[in-house]
Amino acid sequence: MHRYRSHTCGELRASDVGSDVRLSGWLHNRRDLGGILFIDLRDHYGITQLVARPGTAAAEALDKLSKETVVRVDGKVVSRGADNINAELPTGEIEVEAAEVEVLGAAGPLPFTINTEDGVNEERRLEYRFLDLRRERMHRNIMLRSAVVAAIRSKMTALGFNEMATPILTATSPEGARDFVVPSRLNPGRFYALPQAPQQFKQLFMVSGFDRYFQIAPCFRDEDARADRSPGEFYQLDVEMSFVEQEDVFQPIEKMMTELFEEFGGGRHVTSPFPRIPFRESMDKYGSDKPDLRAQLELVDITDVFEGSEFKAFAGKHVRALPVPAVQDQPRKFFDQLGDYAVEQGAKGLAWVRVAEDGSLSGPIAKFLTEENVKVLTERLGLAAGHAVFFGAGAYEEVSKIMGAVRVEAAKRSGHFEEDVFRFCWIVDFPMYEKDEETGKIDFSHNPFSMPQGGMKDLEEKDPLDVLAWQYDIVCNGVELSSGAIRNHEPDIMIKAFEIAGYDRDTVEREFAGMLRALRFGAPPHGGIAPGVDRIVMLLADEPNIRETISFPLNGNAQDLMMGAPTELEESRLRELNISVRKPQPK
Repeated sequence: MHRYRSHTCGELRASDVGSDVRLSGWLHNRRDLGGILFIDLRDHYGITQLVARPGTAAAEALDKLSKETVVRVDGKVVSRGADNINAELPTGEIEVEAAEVEVLGAAGPLPFTINTEDGVNEERRLEYRFLDLRRERMHRNIMLRSAVVAAIRSKMTALGFNEMATPILTATSPEGARDFVVPSRLNPGRFYALPQAPQQFKQLFMVSGFDRYFQIAPCFRDEDARADRSPGEFYQLDVEMSFVEQEDVFQPIEKMMTELFEEFGGGRHVTSPFPRIPFRESMDKYGSDKPDLRAQLELVDITDVFEGSEFKAFAGKHVRALPVPAVQDQPRKFFDQLGDYAVEQGAKGLAWVRVAEDGSLSGPIAKFLTEENVKVLTERLGLAAGHAVFFGAGAYEEVSKIMGAVRVEAAKRSGHFEEDVFRFCWIVDFPMYEKDEETGKIDFSHNPFSMPQGGMKDLEEKDPLDVLAWQYDIVCNGVELSSGAIRNHEPDIMIKAFEIAGYDRDTVEREFAGMLRALRFGAPPHGGIAPGVDRIVMLLADEPNIRETISFPLNGNAQDLMMGAPTELEESRLRELNISVRKPQPK
C-alpha cells in the first residue's frame, strides 16, 4: 500500500465497503457521541467520515489531536446505513473505521476556524492566507480560477490564437497608472519598469508577422485597491490580431466569453449576441460606461423641458429623469430610502413624483411643474398610472454618476432587476481625448495607442473633444471586464495624436522609439483586447470582492501581510544597487 494513501478523501463509495484503505488529510471536525468519535477528514478532493470506537488506539490518538492536524489513517470501509447517509457528501454512504493513526503534521492553536465561514476580518485572513485557502469557499474559488484559465487557453487555441510570452522587465509607459520600478545593478541610476500591460510588445508581435497572439499575462500597476481591482498585480487575457477591424476582434472574443460563462456560470443565462452601445448613449441612458443591463430601467435627458424654468432646482442645469413603472403599491419608505441612497452617492437629495389613476402627479415637486411640463413629461417618459419618476439635476458628469447608481438601486427595489443572468455589452465609440477640468489640459481618455476613427483628417480638422477612437470595452453586469482598441499603426498619425495630448515630437520619438521604429518598417493594421481574468472569476464565483478569487493578494494598502512585503533593504544591498532612500518626513 502507498506510504500515505490508497484513496483520496473524496473517492470512496458504497462499492468500496469491506475494503482496507489508507487515507491522509486534515482533521476538519470532530464530534464525540457517547464516547464514539466521528472525524471529518479533509483533503483537496473532499471529506470522508472516520469513526473511532471507545477503547481503541485510534480513538485515543484522535481524541487528543487539534483540528487541522495532518494525519494518516488506516481502516476498513463500512456502510453508514440508510438512516445515517449524508446526501450532501459524495462519500456520504460510507465511513471508515479507524484502526491506526499516524500524525504527519501537528497543528498549533488556530487564529480562526476553518470549518465555518465566521466573520474574521480580512487583514487576519490575509495574514494567515494559507489557512484561509483551506476553507471550502476559498478552495472552490481558486479551483474555479484554475479551470477557467485552462478553458481560456483551450478556447483561444481552438480559435487559432498562439500563446506567446512578453518581457517582465521593460521600460516605463504612459498606460494611465503608476509603474512599479526595478533598479538595475548593472546600469547604475537606471530602472526597469514592470509592465502595466504587454501593450507595446503584443503590437510588436503583429509587426513581426505573427497573426493571432494571446497570453495569460501578469500586469503590474501601483494603484489603489477597489472591490473590483487588486493593487499591485493582476492577470489578463491579452489578445492581439492582425489585419482586423473592430468587429473582427469582437467575434472571437464574444464567442469565447459566451462559452466560458455558459460553462462555468452555474446555469445562469448568458445573453448573446452582445449589444453594441456607443459611449455617449450609455452615459445618457445608464449614467455609466459600465452599465448593468440587468436593471431594466433607463434614464431620459429632459434638460430642454426646464430651459427657462422658474423652478430653481432644475433651471440652468442638466436634468435626467428615471421613470419607474408599477410602483403604485410602494409605501413612502420606498421613496425616502431611494432618496437616502442618492445622498450617499453625493446628491443633495432626490426629487420625485408619482402618477395617480387620473394621470395627475403628486409628490414633493409636483406643485412646481407647469401643465406644459406635465404634458411633455407624460409623453416623453410614457407615463401611466402607477409610475414614479425620479429626477437628478446638476453638471452632466455628476448627474450621470448619481442617477446611474440610483437607476440600478431603484430597479432592485422595484422588481425591475434580472437575477441569475450574465448581461454582456460592448461599449464603443469612446472619445479619443478628454479635458482636465482643473488645468484645461487635453489628455487621452483611454488607450493612447488607439487609432482615431477619422485618421489624420479628424485630428487636424476636428475639436479634439469631438474625435472618436476605435476603442471599446466589454462589460458584464456592471463590471468592466476589458478595454481594447484598433491600434494606431501609422507613425505620423501617432505623433500627431500625442502632440494634441501635449507630447512634442522629440518626446514621442524618445519615449516610444522602439514602437515607432518598428511601425516605420511596415506595420499591418491590428487591434486587440485584454479581459481581466480576476474579474471574470469574480463574476463567475459571485464574489463581491476581487481578492476572494486571488490566491495570495495584497491588502488594500498593497501589503503582503503573510510574507511581510514590501520590506526595507539592508544598506549593503542599497549600495550595491547605487540607491539611497529618502523617507517621507513625519506629518
